Amino acid sequence: MKPILIGICAAFFFAVTFVLNASMELAGGSWIWSASLRYIFMVPFLVLIVALRKNLKPLLREMRKQPGQWMLWGFVGFGLFYAPLCFAAAYSPGWLIAGSWQITIVSGALLAPLFLETRLTAAGPLRARGEIPVKGLVMSLIILAGIILMQAEYATHLSFDHMLLGVVPVLLASFAYPLGNRKMMDVCKGRLDAYQRVLGMTIASLPFWFLLAAYGFMTIGMPSGGQMFQTFLVALFSGVVATVLFFMATDMVRGNMQKLAAVEATQSMEVLFALAGELLLLSIPYPSPLAWTGILVVILGMVLHSLVSNSKSEIPAINGAVDMAGK
Repeated sequence: MKPILIGICAAFFFAVTFVLNASMELAGGSWIWSASLRYIFMVPFLVLIVALRKNLKPLLREMRKQPGQWMLWGFVGFGLFYAPLCFAAAYSPGWLIAGSWQITIVSGALLAPLFLETRLTAAGPLRARGEIPVKGLVMSLIILAGIILMQAEYATHLSFDHMLLGVVPVLLASFAYPLGNRKMMDVCKGRLDAYQRVLGMTIASLPFWFLLAAYGFMTIGMPSGGQMFQTFLVALFSGVVATVLFFMATDMVRGNMQKLAAVEATQSMEVLFALAGELLLLSIPYPSPLAWTGILVVILGMVLHSLVSNSKSEIPAINGAVDMAGK
């Protein structure tokens, strides 16, 4: 029960991202500063965590070996992930983005053939291209159906262009996030833990965030004090606290696939936490019955997907948990 409660707490802090991004947009803050400042603010926290674990020097040695790979996949995994999510916040409420973001499970499954995996055969271990997990993909389609139901309410009130600006960036982010993280895991080859990898990717993505911040300074000026404070809270609560809690929960049940599935499924609570936060803090309109149906379908799909992915017939989804780092 304790790991599940910790997983739910992690989902709560992850939901802070969606609520505060929506809050900053409503207050007139630019998505440029919401995105760039979050990762800039994360660096000192992550450096402290990795240094306390006495893992900072090994990380820096690894980064010096392949700086180009770190910068490329740091940009893809973090830059092309978070900047589009912040951009989408200008066109969709946070709870809707939180629900739509669950499509990353579908995107991640479709990326499987791009990576090599080790399979046990009669002749011994064999390296081969990954296969799309059919059972998991079927469960993912349930999540997709829920997302469509949630989006349907807004499709009737928004122009086609406005709708695309709220959906396409999330779709881009859903592919960029697992792609960047998995490619980085291939580069590291198990030599670094998740905290080191997140810090390394954050540092490697800083050139992009500094360029984005410079563009923001030249076009819209400096962010307000309120936006800087809220972005700091996102960096602290979502980028650090939520990640640490989620790793803690998955580590507690690492040897039990059924319990791991339950912990992973707690992340579907992000949608409800984001919705509750926006209702209480931002006074947004209540979702329609159709949207509520979509929310429940997404949560159901997350639970079923996690159970199927962690059944004895599937490869344990430890990497799935690690891939959520830095969200």
